Amino acid sequence: MGTLIGHVAPGVGFMLIGLWHLLNTIKAYGRQGDRDFVSRPWFPAAPPGHPRRRAELYLIISGSLLSIASELFIFPHQHHPFVSRADLSIPAQHLNNFEHSTISLFLLMYASVAVLEDRGVLNLNLAGGFVHSLGSLAFAVELLLFHLHSADHMGLEGHYHWLLQLIVSACLVFTLVEIHTPRSFLASLGRATSIVFQGIWFIQMGLVLWVPRFTPTGCAMRDEGYHRLVRCEGEAASHRAKALATLQFAWYLAALCAAVVTWIALALRGPHANMSKSYEALHFLHDPDDNESDPSASFKLELPRATSLEGLHGVKSTINLPR
Repeated sequence: MGTLIGHVAPGVGFMLIGLWHLLNTIKAYGRQGDRDFVSRPWFPAAPPGHPRRRAELYLIISGSLLSIASELFIFPHQHHPFVSRADLSIPAQHLNNFEHSTISLFLLMYASVAVLEDRGVLNLNLAGGFVHSLGSLAFAVELLLFHLHSADHMGLEGHYHWLLQLIVSACLVFTLVEIHTPRSFLASLGRATSIVFQGIWFIQMGLVLWVPRFTPTGCAMRDEGYHRLVRCEGEAASHRAKALATLQFAWYLAALCAAVVTWIALALRGPHANMSKSYEALHFLHDPDDNESDPSASFKLELPRATSLEGLHGVKSTINLPR
């Protein structure tokens, strides 16, 4: 992950998965409404039996396997314990590669179990939220390894990683809320939005920390031991660069929230927009003209009627019931 492609590639992956979740979460809420909405850990791309049904899970599996192979065997030179090390020890300068591959390992476990569960190989019907729990575990491990990263994340790079931990924490919290409250639309929306934000921030980190033209003024890439890091010239340049990173974080978050709200507003203007409102609770209305002392007096029971053939919503029927 300590390269430009190592940040941009997972960033694009997180963005695609997050946007896919946003699309399906909003669509499901518009179609099912408040009462029938249920969160999902992943969304099928086609009906059962179709080869594209588990496309999301296969994308996560392939991306995780590629990440593990890249971190351990492809790009770094002689860093795993099976090359020129008789004691099978891990070189200190490549501990971060094992940390990154461990994050991918937990994502691989999550997607693999979800595939097996969907194919009927694993019967997890009695363990509600089990796949969700594996997703939360993956986010928890990601947060742990980034928080206790072996690399010296000081200065500007450390500030970017600290902001990244906020996003991962949001992913974890929203997933845990989904496990506890599976019918919460806001929790599902928050998790999907956080995943998109994580992808955006990975890409932003790759550009600022690995492309010189995007590096803040007064800061530059330097070789320090086994790693290349962005260092700033003096406290003033460092404070300015960190402030810019914080502003970028806030601006991206504002733009993302505005885009999500606009997306929801446009999506819920469709034919299913008011479905959740068309099945309101029954309620009794007493007719003030009725004589309370008259045992034959009646109440009006208003029944909200579902969408009519003409597309009208909320048309009410009244039935008089004897007292």
